Amino acid sequence: MIDENLFYRQATLRICGSLEIEETLCRTVEYLNQFIPVDRICLQVYEPELMAIRTVATATEQSLDQVDFLFPLPDQLRKEILAHGIQPEQETVIIESVADNPLAAEMLRLHGIAHASILRMNLLTRAGRLGGVILTARDENCHTAEHARLFGLLEDPFTMALANILSHRQVLRLKELLADDNRFLSQELRQSAGEKIVGADYGLKGVMEQVRQVAPTESPVLLLGETGVGKDIIANAIHCSSPRREGPFISVNCGAIPESLLDSELFGHEQGAFTGALLKKRGRFERAHQGTLFLDEIGEMPQSAQIRLLRVLQHRDFERVGGTERIAVDIRIIAATNKDLFKEVNARRFREDLWFRINVFPIVVPPLRKRSSDIPALVQHFVDRKTKQLNISPPSLVDGAIDQLMAYHWPGNVRELENVVERALILHRGEPLRFDGLVVAPSLGTAQTSTVAVRPTLVLDRVIARHIATVLEMTGGKIHGPGGAGELLGMNPNTLRYKMKKLNIPFRKDKRSLLG
Repeated sequence: MIDENLFYRQATLRICGSLEIEETLCRTVEYLNQFIPVDRICLQVYEPELMAIRTVATATEQSLDQVDFLFPLPDQLRKEILAHGIQPEQETVIIESVADNPLAAEMLRLHGIAHASILRMNLLTRAGRLGGVILTARDENCHTAEHARLFGLLEDPFTMALANILSHRQVLRLKELLADDNRFLSQELRQSAGEKIVGADYGLKGVMEQVRQVAPTESPVLLLGETGVGKDIIANAIHCSSPRREGPFISVNCGAIPESLLDSELFGHEQGAFTGALLKKRGRFERAHQGTLFLDEIGEMPQSAQIRLLRVLQHRDFERVGGTERIAVDIRIIAATNKDLFKEVNARRFREDLWFRINVFPIVVPPLRKRSSDIPALVQHFVDRKTKQLNISPPSLVDGAIDQLMAYHWPGNVRELENVVERALILHRGEPLRFDGLVVAPSLGTAQTSTVAVRPTLVLDRVIARHIATVLEMTGGKIHGPGGAGELLGMNPNTLRYKMKKLNIPFRKDKRSLLG
């Protein structure tokens, strides 16, 4: 007499014991064979869009087979399904011989089986997918009604196993798609970064020279310049020219994230850390491990977040929101701002110690009005890119179009130029490209605009020079070693010497006043 409860429990443990479904089915065959004649077990699912049956798993006692057989339904059965819908049997079906069942015979042929006795049970998953489980035995006419009844007791665990394998394979497929997308995007980014930056030999020549100098190092970089000058492109160029080029480049717009969410975005959170934290989340710092973290618009960061950022930069580890585990990170910091951070420090809106941390190697990206010689090349670059996006033929330029652009002061910088080119392509599709009414050359204040544009660079360099000189006065001109200016400023002494030389700050052997 079979103990049905024990039979159910033992069979369920084997059927649902693992996501490695082929292995679990192998153990299931071994167990069921004590009660039901069975040599092979198959899990199948109906594919209505293909009008076919797919075998997703099969196993014997001796072999584990990873399969994906797709068996199209015969024409007559397709017609019946189209006319009446599929009519699943409510009970376990016994097929004593495949001689009178062409569908079963063809399915067995795919599995290399010439003849067999079959038990088939239909399954309906919670998601509404119709599937089935089949037991086959080599000897025909060996299955009885009692065997079918015992088999029918296992409908729920087999349904669960089928649902699990379908979900697991969907996750694996999505993971493969994600990995493929990541490879594609990484290749696109490398190709994009590998393209020559427009203006690298002219208006941005000095900037690109600084990029070449600092990229191989681990030093933090501070990119300074007006909105729209392309600081993000320079940051990406530094990353792609650095030893971290194979690592991630993670960008954070510090001014676009609400203060209440900033900690979660930067450092991540644990499940249940706050209302709505349904899953654990990795933050930008964690995602940037062994790569580069670009903190754009860092001047907009709230002071409370500045304190936590400073701690991470000092100790190179952090805790997720709601967590207690310290997570170590290996990252390089590139920051960018359109603000005068020294004025922000004096106004107590930006922490002085954080400014010293990120201001190791400042690079000033000039506005477009200061490198108007780059405009012709930029226009050609944007025309080439936008015509591909808009799927139109590249147009010619009307006479004087470039002169009109070069006379404009470009308060929105390169981003504004890109938008102007795109609007002109849309408005004058199929015609020579012109910019009438899209830009207006200033009749007044051109000189004023130039003066305003130059002033921030001069002021910032002088402020940096005076600050370095003040620290040198405090150390008696000592740069290296304990108590030296390099240690006080949080800078590599060699980097400090380079900065002093660039800003014409005299060294200790020069007896002139350092503050003069």
